[in-house]
Amino acid sequence: MRSLGWLRLPLALCLLFLYLPIAVLVVMSFNGGRSAFAMDGISLRWYAELAGDSELLTALGNSLVVAAGATVLAVVLGTTLAVGLTRYTRSSSLDAYAMAPAIMPDLVLAIGLLAFYSLISMTLGLVSVMLAHAVFGMAFVVAVVRARLVQVDPALEEASRDLGAGAFTTFRRVTLPNIAPAVVAGALLTFTLSLDEFVIAFFTNGPTTPTLPISIYSMVRFGVTPEINALATVLLLVSFTVVIASARLSRRTEATDE
Repeated sequence: MRSLGWLRLPLALCLLFLYLPIAVLVVMSFNGGRSAFAMDGISLRWYAELAGDSELLTALGNSLVVAAGATVLAVVLGTTLAVGLTRYTRSSSLDAYAMAPAIMPDLVLAIGLLAFYSLISMTLGLVSVMLAHAVFGMAFVVAVVRARLVQVDPALEEASRDLGAGAFTTFRRVTLPNIAPAVVAGALLTFTLSLDEFVIAFFTNGPTTPTLPISIYSMVRFGVTPEINALATVLLLVSFTVVIASARLSRRTEATDE
């Protein structure tokens, strides 16, 4: 361990490079002046203006609708796929296909989905973005739920079927209660990723229903304002809260198993 001591300084500088701009953004969101880079007193002014910005609130509503719908679809499909791959079908090819949306670049996935929507003549809007985010988030649900399923003793399900329960009853009464924390963790991750995702939404959305990241991008092109800093701080807080909740659920599951 002592031989790795020389790594501490580069690691500290790397963490400083990554997190110092975020800390500056949070501090500047409480700026009392109009400059996004020069502090002029401390105020909640920009949070109040953010709450009264109808365009941003509409975009936030669109993002919440998309994230909620994508989460439901991703959880249902991802959980079903995880159970199938773990309990019924062992295939490295199917495993690769299931994880592909999370591994391939967002740009490739976005262009592929746009080409598919054009092929079937689907109108771009919130529904198209919701489906695209569901495909993207499903891979994360599969990964989280499969990690939990590996720890569940298959003998419990076999005993349920031996006692006369059908496949659906066994899943509802035995499998689902055991994997519920992982399902919730996957749902929280999918919701957060959908809320923050920009590239896929940019390619698969229509011109009249912008999501929040697209609206922020449109605002940033004309210069960063303290209002954007305030909005980014709120999103950062939401993301941290969801990720911490997901991590605690996973730890609670591991502690219960032990």
